[in-house]
Amino acid sequence: MKIAAIVLFVLTYVLLLALPKARAYIAAFVGFLFMCIGILPWENFPVAIDWNVLMIIAGTMGIVALFIESRMPALLADLLISKMPNVKWAVIALSLFAGLISAFVDNVATVLMVAPIAISISRKLDISPVPAIIAIAVSSNLEGAATLVGDTTSIMLGGEAGMTFIDFFVLDGKLGIFWIVQIAALAATAYLLLIFRKDKQKIEHNERTEVKDFFPSFLLIAMLALLIGVSFIEDKPDVTAGIICMGLMVVGMIYTVIRRKDFSGVKNTVKEIDFKTLLLLTGIFLIIGGLDSVGVISDIANLLVKASGGNLFALYSLLVWASVLVSAFIDNIPYVATMLPVIGTMAASMGLSAEASMVLYLGLLSGATLGGNLTPIGASANITAVGILRKEGHEVSTAQFMKISVPYTLIAVAVGYGLVWAVYA
Repeated sequence: MKIAAIVLFVLTYVLLLALPKARAYIAAFVGFLFMCIGILPWENFPVAIDWNVLMIIAGTMGIVALFIESRMPALLADLLISKMPNVKWAVIALSLFAGLISAFVDNVATVLMVAPIAISISRKLDISPVPAIIAIAVSSNLEGAATLVGDTTSIMLGGEAGMTFIDFFVLDGKLGIFWIVQIAALAATAYLLLIFRKDKQKIEHNERTEVKDFFPSFLLIAMLALLIGVSFIEDKPDVTAGIICMGLMVVGMIYTVIRRKDFSGVKNTVKEIDFKTLLLLTGIFLIIGGLDSVGVISDIANLLVKASGGNLFALYSLLVWASVLVSAFIDNIPYVATMLPVIGTMAASMGLSAEASMVLYLGLLSGATLGGNLTPIGASANITAVGILRKEGHEVSTAQFMKISVPYTLIAVAVGYGLVWAVYA
């Protein structure tokens, strides 16, 4: 049974790489197949799936869709750009703004919100928008690791390691990953300043996006406040955060029905929920549950521990930099979903406390999330950015993209790698 599980797992990864548009259906089918042939017992189905993670993702997507539709992010970006003296600082401001928004909003949605502003400025000044859009995309990806709701990988980590929203800011009295990501972002931004040092054209951006509905903004703030609040409640149900996110999304949809007197808002909100990602995660949860039940997870963990010689720093280093390399070419969602239970098993075999094992969990998160920045295909936000530029008539080569993304990513990863070890080891 173990051999069958390994063969199916490897085949699944090959198919996920070869057929990216069918990833969700492949994972769901293999997960179902795992149960049909007995790799994952049918009775383990309810516990194999992390329902809290799925509800947080779905609820957050819905709330963010309402927030974007309100045009509040566009207004904030307009106000920000109006204060910038030239192109250099406008691009830096947009990249940092995209990063900050992306800590709470989906990376792809962030790029879709901010990129048009950079394109508008480029058209007015008759300059190429390519470097600015790339800067916005990589900054957006970087901040995905900053909060519990910043990225799917962060949500999965929170579920596996029992981290609350507040734990991303302060964990066991120590500097949270949010602050580590901010320091890494500032270090990487220094490289952007070097790239754009000659772009000193003055800009005039007097546009003001009109926001007629502030309720979605209050909804997003309420979600963050409630996630922070329940972080202090002990012995709460495992699905508490998920119920909060889903509940507020439903409140938002009811509000749109009352305000518009039709169901168009509900349809738009549901349309923005990425059901394929939810299906992909469901399938992966079942596959990982099957691998765990037949002992494959333990075998992978033991192999990595042996490869590192049982040395925590060597294991941490291997995990971070291998994650960067892997995530540069494949989607980090299935990779992180696979590695999270492996880390738990490794920590147990090495006798690490829950506090000590956080260095491995955060190393995985930083490496896998930031690693996607290396290449144009390493993250959905990068693919989206390249697609936007293509529609504008700008074909972006891999070399052109990586001229900005590689140094930016390596600086950010190196800073995060050092800080996570210094704080949590």
